[in-house]
Amino acid sequence: MSTDISNIDPLALDEDIQIKKGGKKETASWEHQELSQILIKVIRGHSDEVSCCHFCFEDSKILTCSHDKTAKLWDIANGAPLQVYDGGHSAPIIKCALTPDSKRLFTASWDKTVKAWDVETGCILWAFFHDGIVTSFDVSSDGKYVVSGSDAKYTLNIIDAETGTELCHLEDHHRSTITCCRIDPDSQRVASVSSDKTIKLWDLETKRTTIFINKSGHGNVISDCSFSPNGRYLCTASWDKTLRLWDIKTGQFRTQGAVTLDEGHAGNISSCVFSKDSSVLVSGSYDKTVIVWDMAGACKKLVLKGHADWVTDVDISSDKKWILSSSKDSTVRLWNIENSDHIPAVIETRKAKGLKIVKCEECGKPFSINQMEDSEFISKCVFCRLASPSRYRLPSPPSL
Repeated sequence: MSTDISNIDPLALDEDIQIKKGGKKETASWEHQELSQILIKVIRGHSDEVSCCHFCFEDSKILTCSHDKTAKLWDIANGAPLQVYDGGHSAPIIKCALTPDSKRLFTASWDKTVKAWDVETGCILWAFFHDGIVTSFDVSSDGKYVVSGSDAKYTLNIIDAETGTELCHLEDHHRSTITCCRIDPDSQRVASVSSDKTIKLWDLETKRTTIFINKSGHGNVISDCSFSPNGRYLCTASWDKTLRLWDIKTGQFRTQGAVTLDEGHAGNISSCVFSKDSSVLVSGSYDKTVIVWDMAGACKKLVLKGHADWVTDVDISSDKKWILSSSKDSTVRLWNIENSDHIPAVIETRKAKGLKIVKCEECGKPFSINQMEDSEFISKCVFCRLASPSRYRLPSPPSL
């Protein structure tokens, strides 16, 4: 027995759509559903909410952690768990990350600890204990630092990734819970956001706050933040259903403010991440959707529906072909979007926004521009234009 997909919207994949074999539900951990140009793989292996997900090992594997108190490393090709990191925490694991060399795994839990694991053996190398629940954490791109946020006195901790030794302890760093902390790509600054709706950047060398955005413009809790790979931009996600883009390298936000992306989610936004080339932003929401944003046009490109509950985290592969999302529904989904430009809904969105695709004369990559702009004048993508700002003006609104 096969599923009739002729009348199914490829961008609205309901949980009651089942692929069956011999009249029985497919019970394998992975499903492969082909609906129009969107291919989906669903991994079921955790017994509770999946709180965090990452591509790793050059996008050949997936790292996840869950409220079931485990972290797992999965092989993408066959969907099999390669390693289960269990028995280390007594409460839900909220975040996980690997060092750049992929030899160490770090997990943060509501049991008030951050722990380091040997990826190959699964042995715990060290544990760092907090006075309160750990609410966020990150690992630096050079593998030297772990940063964590705790709800006890709204503390930010800087930890030596090798030894687990505390290097810095900042109490009352925010006025309320630190919901997310991120180390920039250069491993020089720590960005933190909070339920107090503020944004801070703290310098690891000078040990002081260098940027404090007290009036972020967000109308509710700032739930997540993400640096663009070149470190120029910081994206903040909020329960007010918006994303805001801040030019923190030049400080342009001080005079021009942030670029707001607000025509997307219908619920609280939980997560956000940039693609490797910063041309795409991906966000996840409690409205159960994942949205792919076109940064050249600063607009929504694609909405991915299918999770049965809140989307808790998102990631994007280096080649931008796959989106990864985790959910309170205990699953992780892989969405193949490499042919998304040919989907009618995407084409209509581009037309409605007045966007067209042109080829950069310098790097040869395609990029979007507004049809009202002079394509003869704007013949280079935004990245090549940023490299020679004296010759090219930036389009409005500002883009990445």
